[in-house]
Amino acid sequence: MDENREKFGIEESGETTPWLTSRWLLIFAVVALAAAGIALGYGFHQQSLVGQLSSHEEQMGTTIAELRGQVDTLTTKLNDITAAQQAAAAAQNGAGPAGAKNASGKRGPGADKRLKQLQTRLDDQQKQLKDTQDEVAKTRTDLEGSLSSTRDELNGSIARTHEDLVVLQKRGERNFFEFDLVRSKEFQRFGPLMLSLRRTDWKHKNYDLALVVDDNQLSKKHVNLYEPVWIHRVDDPQPVQIVINKIERNVVHGYVSAPKYRNSDLAATMTPVSSTTTTPPPAQPDTPAAPGNPPNPEPPLL
Repeated sequence: MDENREKFGIEESGETTPWLTSRWLLIFAVVALAAAGIALGYGFHQQSLVGQLSSHEEQMGTTIAELRGQVDTLTTKLNDITAAQQAAAAAQNGAGPAGAKNASGKRGPGADKRLKQLQTRLDDQQKQLKDTQDEVAKTRTDLEGSLSSTRDELNGSIARTHEDLVVLQKRGERNFFEFDLVRSKEFQRFGPLMLSLRRTDWKHKNYDLALVVDDNQLSKKHVNLYEPVWIHRVDDPQPVQIVINKIERNVVHGYVSAPKYRNSDLAATMTPVSSTTTTPPPAQPDTPAAPGNPPNPEPPLL
């Protein structure tokens, strides 16, 4: 058992004074929970933005199709009326001034009014169609900007070099285990995970990885350089992250990022703190009045 612990690099920490560490552990627990909430919030926020973009585009596409159908219908009606007027005008030109006067009298103001109404409706539909298209373009731009901002924030937690990893370590939010992994069928432990490199493609910058998580063997194939691999363990408040930031022939360099505390550790730390009750200070005994100085009597109630 001791040899396995030495092999996997598992260190046992000594006992600390519970009263002195409980307060600090509670602070660390709150920080860890807040970091977990932020990470989950990023994921949910990005999924929500993608869903909103798809739903909004579908609705706008339906609206645009309906407006285009209405515009086509009005355009057809307007073209028919225009063609009839042109035919009437041609007939008037052939009949001379007298025939033109009679044809104009037969047409009357009703046809002109109807034509004007159709033209107004057509203009309104075209304006509404343009406004809808502008709204779709603006919504797409806003959502793409939000998605880009979210990706930038997530990419800010990925270390591409050793110096970036040092910066992340200084934040104190997670534990980092840097490693060089050689291609082999044997597993090596790095932090909470056991890893085995199965294939590398240094030209196209991708690799295959086998890993053991909670006694379950998993495989990740065709993982790209800098692409984070997220592993969700049952007892972790946040997912474990694997990042490879250098790929060579039959060897890769990267790190494992894991939360500092597990859910069971946080629960064990928070239970005694929450169960403690504040005892009121003991009541002070009444101090007898000094001799010769009788206590002041209470003023009479009015």
